Amino acid sequence: MADRFFPNEMPPFVAETADQIPLTDSLTALLSLPYQTLSAKFQESAYHLKQSVLRETWGSRGKRVKDYTLYTGALGTAYLLFKAYQVTKDGNDLNLCSEIVEACYSASADSGRVTFLCGRAGVCALGVVVAKHTGDERLLDYYLRQFKEIVIPRDSPYELLYGRTGYLWACSFLNKHIGNNTIPTTHMRSVVDEVISAGRQLGHKGRCPLMYEWHGKKYWGAAHGLAGIMNVLMDMELKPDEVEEIKGTLRYMINNRFPSGNYPSSEGSENDRLVHWCHGAPGVTLTLVKAAEVFGDKEFLQAAVDSGEVVWKRGLLKRVGMCHGISGNTYVFLSLYRLTGNEKYLYRAKAFACFLLDRAHKLISEGKMHGGDRPHSLFEGLGGMAYTFLDMVDPQMAKFPGYEL
Repeated sequence: MADRFFPNEMPPFVAETADQIPLTDSLTALLSLPYQTLSAKFQESAYHLKQSVLRETWGSRGKRVKDYTLYTGALGTAYLLFKAYQVTKDGNDLNLCSEIVEACYSASADSGRVTFLCGRAGVCALGVVVAKHTGDERLLDYYLRQFKEIVIPRDSPYELLYGRTGYLWACSFLNKHIGNNTIPTTHMRSVVDEVISAGRQLGHKGRCPLMYEWHGKKYWGAAHGLAGIMNVLMDMELKPDEVEEIKGTLRYMINNRFPSGNYPSSEGSENDRLVHWCHGAPGVTLTLVKAAEVFGDKEFLQAAVDSGEVVWKRGLLKRVGMCHGISGNTYVFLSLYRLTGNEKYLYRAKAFACFLLDRAHKLISEGKMHGGDRPHSLFEGLGGMAYTFLDMVDPQMAKFPGYEL
């Protein structure tokens, strides 16, 4: 199990100081910097990473798109550019983002996938939002019309990455950035009904109110299972019985977690190995933070705090990415910091991000850390690290891309 993560030997807290600390330990030296100084370092590193990502995913490919998705493809580069624009207000990033979205739109024309992270909905939704920021009303209307013409295939699953809730997340993204009812509640409600109905059919056979299958397994995690589905449903307009079913499903997960505090990747699994956003405590923590915000129940807050401890102990993964790497796990602490205001969580987010800043490139070059199967992508590679560094500039506003609104 320990071969999946580095032992977390970082001190539980390092006070920030303006005094010069002897540079015997470069990581501790980073952690001791005043946040404003460290923030500038994160932004500078993010800029260089962004240029590298751009060169490898866009420039070197002759501006041709093979993988259009936000998860591992060119749309992830566009999303990174949009984040950079939000931080620096550099119009060049916004214009280049718009150019890449246009190429992804063409590449996704025949795609049957409909989610934000891996489908056509993500392309059209980001296109709408970017057009709003460039002031192009004609393009905004065009992308919005295209979004509204998306049809969810009847055999679509229910999970976030490839299924119906991934489409619903794209609807919520538009409503947040463009305005309430951009995608009408009545339209979203029909999809919610399908998701709830399917969950009840599988759930009534067990102790969990809602349950779902993907490729024959009842997954629990953020990408394919309960955590991701509940996360999206909490943004919908729900009936009282549906609220109770979501709460009951989350309680079922809490009551059946591993003795370690980690969460199984799927129903009945006894393999306590994965501490990723996609499977295990990190993705579940983000969902529990959302539940604490939405429902105000202390049990969800406590469960989020408990699973955050698992991520601190075992979440320093030997990968850099968002989906199953240190970048994604950093958001556990950013989310807990936003919820509680406890400076401990800001320090922990800073510690994970500083570990990447200080050591990732060296560890990758030495073969001790995996740079990702798609090493410049948003969810598997350096694109995710750049995005995380940009979020560290203003941690109160940090949101896990494609998961937290």
